[in-house]
Amino acid sequence: MSSIKIRSKRLDGSTQIRTLITHPMATGRFRDPDTNEYIPEHFIQELTVKLNNEIVVSNTMAAGISKNPFFSFLIHGGESGDTISISWVDNLGNQDAAESIIK
Repeated sequence: MSSIKIRSKRLDGSTQIRTLITHPMATGRFRDPDTNEYIPEHFIQELTVKLNNEIVVSNTMAAGISKNPFFSFLIHGGESGDTISISWVDNLGNQDAAESIIK
């Protein structure tokens, strides 16, 4: 099961893309309450959004983003039936991708 949920909606010549990603987004600054050891950094480094296999958003991030981040984008264009693809890669090399069709 994908960690990415995608919703898209056509708005007057543009497309609104909203996505929720399930990810711990640990900064490395907090301690485990049981062991008192620092929790290692674990965060999404790269987020890519494609419309019909063409990159429309490419973002590089750092550790300062909340757990299970929500992103919203407004892009020009996009039609009903077009494909939205979202993928991410984190600092540990984990990755995921999901696709959705614009309705």
